[in-house]
Amino acid sequence: MFINADFSQAACVVPDQHCWVASPQSGVARVMLDRVGDEVARATSLVRYAPASVFPPHAHGAGEEILVLSGTFSDESGDFGAGWYVRNPPGSRHQPLSREGALIFVKLRQMPADEAQTVRVDSNRAQAWQCDSDGVAVCPLFASAYEQVCLRRLPRAQVWVDANESGLELLVLSGTLQVNEHRLPQHSWLRLPAGVGARCFAEQEDVVFYIKTNHLKDVIGVHP
Repeated sequence: MFINADFSQAACVVPDQHCWVASPQSGVARVMLDRVGDEVARATSLVRYAPASVFPPHAHGAGEEILVLSGTFSDESGDFGAGWYVRNPPGSRHQPLSREGALIFVKLRQMPADEAQTVRVDSNRAQAWQCDSDGVAVCPLFASAYEQVCLRRLPRAQVWVDANESGLELLVLSGTLQVNEHRLPQHSWLRLPAGVGARCFAEQEDVVFYIKTNHLKDVIGVHP
């Protein structure tokens, strides 16, 4: 299966385009944002857990990255409400579930084999945020030679620009963000290939968004 699988091209999915597809696990549905492979796939998805949904225990051969958007996501390591960032390295194993239901953003099989760090960040904590050199509030989530991941809070009517030398991907968590020609309401996803700069503008309200950079330099040209 190939969905938005040409990483040399921009890809954008807004909420009006969300197509929920049942997963093999009862009570769990997905919006496939990009995907290379079938059930075992390099994948980026929105995943919705109905209350009392439980996956069987399983391992992640190439890692798993989760941002909880609403509800509570749980596994053996704890309960994670909206705003939690959960990163499980290659070879990790768990049994995910949601007692009350949850909506999460998930990236699967996108980590280098030598990554070993388990990460848990609660972006609800004021101490998790800092200001960058542009005066934009940033919540760092993960950084390595392979990628940088953070949340950004862009104040109303402010512009933030990224030159995007090695690929960029973002998900709008709250508000409406204008990125180049793309108008992105809450839960919109955008991926830009290396070299396509991103001019981000918060139109009428503060906007919070997840952003990952520098991670597409080794996958450009992957397509059916």
